[in-house]
This record gives sequence, structure tokens and C-alpha cells, in this order.
Amino acid sequence: MSSPSQYFLLFSLGICLSVAACNPAATPNSTAALTLPPPNILWITNEDISPNLGCYGDAYASTPNLDQLASEGVLYTHAFGSAPVCAVARSSIISGMFSPSIGTQHMRCKGRLPEGANLYPTFLRKAGYYCTNNVKTDYNLDMDPTSIWDESSKKAHWRGREDPEQPFFAIFNFTSSHESRVNDADRYADAVSILNPEILRKAGEVPLPPYYPDTKDVQELWSRYYNIITAMDQEVGEVLAQLKEDGLEDNTIIIYYSDHGAGIPRHKRWLYDSGLRVPLIVKVPEKYKAWLPHKPGTKTDELVSFIDFPATALHLAGISVPDYFQGRPFLGQNLTPPRKYIYAGRDRMDERYDMQRAVRSKRYKYICYYEAYQPFCQYMNTPEKGAIMRAIRQAALEGSLPAAGQHIVAPVKPREELFDVDNDPYELTNLAARPEHQTLLQEMRSAHAVWSDRIKDTGLIPETILRQWETEQDASIYDIMRRQSIPVAEIRETAVGEKTIDQLQKALSHSNEAVRYWAAINLGNRASEVNNLASLHAALLDDVPVVRIAAARALCKLDTQEGIPVLTHALAHEDSWVRLAAAQVLDEIGEQARSAIPALQSVMEDDNKYVVRVANHALNLLLGTANIVR
Repeated sequence: MSSPSQYFLLFSLGICLSVAACNPAATPNSTAALTLPPPNILWITNEDISPNLGCYGDAYASTPNLDQLASEGVLYTHAFGSAPVCAVARSSIISGMFSPSIGTQHMRCKGRLPEGANLYPTFLRKAGYYCTNNVKTDYNLDMDPTSIWDESSKKAHWRGREDPEQPFFAIFNFTSSHESRVNDADRYADAVSILNPEILRKAGEVPLPPYYPDTKDVQELWSRYYNIITAMDQEVGEVLAQLKEDGLEDNTIIIYYSDHGAGIPRHKRWLYDSGLRVPLIVKVPEKYKAWLPHKPGTKTDELVSFIDFPATALHLAGISVPDYFQGRPFLGQNLTPPRKYIYAGRDRMDERYDMQRAVRSKRYKYICYYEAYQPFCQYMNTPEKGAIMRAIRQAALEGSLPAAGQHIVAPVKPREELFDVDNDPYELTNLAARPEHQTLLQEMRSAHAVWSDRIKDTGLIPETILRQWETEQDASIYDIMRRQSIPVAEIRETAVGEKTIDQLQKALSHSNEAVRYWAAINLGNRASEVNNLASLHAALLDDVPVVRIAAARALCKLDTQEGIPVLTHALAHEDSWVRLAAAQVLDEIGEQARSAIPALQSVMEDDNKYVVRVANHALNLLLGTANIVR
């Protein structure tokens, strides 16, 4: 068995090899790792909660273990996910790159890693770390997700390493707080079975957010949400107790966070702070206190993003951060200046496309809705089954939905939103149109554009085009966007700029199919201004299916049936993402899709469950049925 000093020498050699693999001329960017033994790193994460913890000032939370951890460490008040849903955010964490940069921005997609890129556990293992993952993978990548770990399973634990002196990197991901535990009574009961019933919050005890209808069902689910957080806190306590039992506290850096906001409507899947802001607590042992830029037992408003997590892990281990990582270390020595902004986005959530991007400073939030013509809450199969979403829909029908919740059922969205989050924490008052905020609006709008260009945002490329490019060129979209001259800025300007109708019609003949797609989409959105259909008729014959679908949608918006055959034909396309795009348009146009009923019925056994969900919703509306699908 290796002694600590022998293992330190082996670890230092591993660092040198890892650094050379990143950049043969590079030197370690953290001198601390050369003078101290390598720290263990313990990541404890859970699913679907906002910072509703006692240590964050929530008087209704019961979280003694996390509160104690915060009292011994640093609590981050401005930590944010890179996306408001699990797999998309997790793809950024594991890769060190924003999901729209590598084509993993759509829920349950299979992106490709860029050529020569490695995931952060690979670097840690090369440097001598024993790396375990318990238990979630779900990286949105086309790979064996367990291959990058020494062990990835429900039993994965630092205790699995053969040499107790070997440094470890261990993740424990608790799923007990997942949205399914809130919505399903049996799963909820299972989650809280470890708790004394006397400490459970009862329905009506915890005040509701102002945008929810105050009904018994909503009160019940809101209390469940708080109770599963209490159960999760107990699980965290068990892991921390094991660390202490093994005598590892003095050599282990602990990082706790959640994967995004609460798993309830207007939180999870949304770019408001209710969906993006997460709890983050860091505890650093005494010997490594110089690596913590804030005093233990305090709070900090330093902006931190998920994109910073993998860079931080490598930096703490003394490993040079690869140039293609897009975050910055926020722990360790020789840190770069803190962030001015964090960036986040959402694209296809389950079965619904809705591209959105956000920029957040310490005080303000900017959101750009690329598909503002879509309802604020498109019908999504999973959340619509939950009692809160059902209550929102029912209250809207009855006219009892609170004023603060009216936007949830709005048929369209504004193009942009700007919020003063310090003074408007629920993000209810849009400042984007106010004259006194135009300078700030332009500044944050520009910050978004710069970021979009820098990462080469592939959300601008319709999913079916993106995957087709990857297949045809046998390359990742990340590499394609950098090897070719893809006009990112022009695509974005066509999508959300101020082009005239003539400019949009001209753009229908552009050499880039993403430009043509957004031109057709916006001609449909501005159908009342279109008086010449020739360019749209020509686009019905475009070589790219999704451009044809967008042109068909535009013609439907012009009250013609000429696009329906294109849409029904697309439902039989070999590419399931083409089928999904066609189904979504047929669902959007409502009664105009009546002649497409047989085609919609033909995809009810589709192997892509998202196609089935959208087709089912369209059929329910057209036929007056209430068919339920998985």
C-alpha cells in the first residue's frame, strides 16, 4: 500500500501527464496542489429544488444538515444553472462547454463530443483520482456514460477504492426531490417515509408563490415540495456522517448544489430565477483555506455558473484547464476576476421547441425569446399531468388565476424581458419597454449577442438540420461550426432582428438553410404584412424538410391550405425530428389541421415518444377526446 508521501509523488506525476495532454507547453495553473496533498472532492447534488433551505433564510424549510454545512462553509447566493432542466445542464457540467455550443441543448438528445475533447472525470482519473458517480448520468451525449468513471452505479462510493490513500472525486446525486416525487402520491410517500411524520409540513402551512391559484391541490403539492427537501437533507447528512466516520473531513472539499430550480410549473424548464437559481454551499478544510476566496461561515454574491464547475474541479486538483472549457474556476489559487454575467438557455423541452436565452448580472436578468409566437406554457405531457398545472389551467378558465400568474397562460410571449431581480424577485414586471432602461437593455442584449457568437450557439440551427449535418459530415456540430463559415450573427438577426418583409422574403433564397428556416418562420409570424406568396410557394420545394415545414406553416397563417400536404408528408419522414417539427405545426394551427387527422393518427405508434405526445394533443383538440399517452 502506498504511503501518503508516495501517493503524492504519483499524483504529481499524474498532474504533469494530464497537463501535457492538454497542452504540451502548459504549466499547472494552481501552485497549491504542488505543496499540499491532493484534496478529495465530494460533490453532493440533488434534483429539482430552488434555494428553499433554512440557511438561505427560508423560514419554512427544515434542513439542519445543509444549514450546518453552510455555517462551516460558504453559501453562494448567486449560483445558477446553465439550463433549467437536468440533462441539458448536466451535459454542460460534464463537458465543460455550454450545451448549445456542443449541440446538447435539446432534452434527451444524443450530442457528439468535439474532436479531441475529454470529459472532466477523464482528466481527474489520469491525474490519479478515484472517480465515482452515484448515480445519475443522463449527459445528452451519444456515449456509454459509465465509461468515464471508475464506478457509476447506485453503489458507487469513495469506499470502493482499493488504496485508502488514493484521492477521490465522488458524486452523490439524490433523486428523492425529483418533480415526480411531488406529483405522485405513492412516490412522495416513499420519499418521506424516512422522516418523523410530526415534522412534515401540512397543506396550507407554507405561503404559495403569488402566481399560483390558492387551491387545496396546489397547497398540498407545495407542502410536498418542502417535505421532500427535508428528506433529501437527511440523506445529505448520512453522506457527511460517512465522511466523518472515515476520518476524511480534513482532506475533503465538499460542494453541494441542486441541478436546477424546483420541479414545478414556471420553475423547472424556465429561465426565471425560479428555474435557474440553485443553492450552492462549499466547505473547504483548514489546510486548504487559502483556496477559498471567501471567509467560512459567510455568504457571497459572487456569480457562479454550472459551466464553472468542471474547470473548478480540475483547478483544485492542480490540472491545467483545457482551452476548450468555457468556464472559470471559482475555487483555488490564482483565480481570474469573478463573472459579470452568467448565461443560460433552453431549447426543446421534452416534446416542445421554444428557444430562449438569458443573461443574468448580480441585479438584472435579460431574456430573449426566439420563438415568442409560442404560448408561454406550451402543452407538455409531463407537467400538464401535475396538479399544479391542472389548477393553473382550471383557474384560467374560471377567471380566478391571480394577476401575477396571467402570463403563464399567455398565448404569446414578449420578444424580450428585462427584470430588476433585486426589487422584483419573482420577475413579474418587464422593464424592457421603459425608456429609462434602454441603455441597460442594449448592454445586456449585446452581451447575449457576443456570447452567442463566441460559443457559436447551435440552438439557432433547427435540430433536424443540426443532426443531419453531423451525420453527413461525420463530425460534431461544435467542429462543424468552427470549420465552416456558419453565419451565426446573420441567423440570429433573421430570427430575432428587425428585418423587413422584403428582406425576409429575400432570405428565403439564402445559401444557409438555418437562415431560410427563420425567414419562413417570421414571415408566418407577420402574415398580415405579406402580400406576395411567390417566395413561400418556392420554399415549399426547398431541399431541406424543416424549411419546407416552416414555409407550410407560414402559408397556413395566411389562411391557405397549400402547406397541409407538405406537413402530412413530413409526418412520414424517416427523420423523427422532422416528424416532430411537422406535428408541432399541425398542433399549432388547430382547426386548419382537420384534414391531417389520418396522418396524425398514423404516428400514434411512432418510436419517438415526443412525436406521439404532440400528435395526441392535436388529435384531442380536433376530436374532442382526452386520450392520455406516456
